[in-house]
Amino acid sequence: MHAVVCIKEVPDTTEVRIDPKTNTLQRQGVPSIINPYDQHALEEALRLKDRHGGRVTVVSMGPPQVQGDLKRCIGQGADEAILLSDRLFGGADTLATSYVLSLAIRKLAQQHPVDVVFCGKQAIDGDTAQVGPGVAQRLGMQQLTYVINVESVDPGKGLIRVHRHVEGGTAVVEATLPALLTVVKEINAIRYSSLEDMVRAATYRVPVWGVDALQADPARIGLKGSPTLVRRIFAPPARQGGEVMEGAGADPAAAASRVIDFLFARGLREKVPHLAKGGAKGG
Repeated sequence: MHAVVCIKEVPDTTEVRIDPKTNTLQRQGVPSIINPYDQHALEEALRLKDRHGGRVTVVSMGPPQVQGDLKRCIGQGADEAILLSDRLFGGADTLATSYVLSLAIRKLAQQHPVDVVFCGKQAIDGDTAQVGPGVAQRLGMQQLTYVINVESVDPGKGLIRVHRHVEGGTAVVEATLPALLTVVKEINAIRYSSLEDMVRAATYRVPVWGVDALQADPARIGLKGSPTLVRRIFAPPARQGGEVMEGAGADPAAAASRVIDFLFARGLREKVPHLAKGGAKGG
């Protein structure tokens, strides 16, 4: 089994600040982390390796500093890590990003056929959840999104059975390999690094692939290959305190009437006409 994991370096959202004048993220001085969902994707790939053997390769597109995150993935237990870095990749949206990642996975598959690709369900800095499905589409793979449990994998029959988190419950889906999975945090608990893996990570040299190595089409990468752009980023206005009605517990009927009057005074009567007929007694 060969599992490829796509990770992204993102700013730590607990430290993110927005410039009130430019409405852009202030990245200077803000620590970066591996996207949390991607960490669980790596853990699930490692568990697949524990059960069936094989190898785990981690891939990320970003600046040279991402090598540190990739070495941490080696310390977690990954066998190989590849950085996709080139100035021409800069400014990529999800469409251009999925294109570059798919080229890298195709290149990896030339040496070791890829059975499963793992991604986090989304990145916490963009929340689009588009890159994973985009990679699956480009590679012609089955895509299984919002996976909460990998029930079984049968390499011999080329089948995978997973539980997907859906609105109102869980869906059990069986698909053929190769497949791409996007996972949620609840799928597993991340393991501690072993001393052997940590020592290996300390001396690991991360290969860097650029435009030439991937033979990427310049018109489909970076800003040129990105039909979408972020016009501005802004912080939502601070929440105001709600209306507090003192003494409501002493007379519930009177409290209900006060609530109805309060809502009607703000135009609810026009939006929900039938409430006006029953009033507070309508229940």
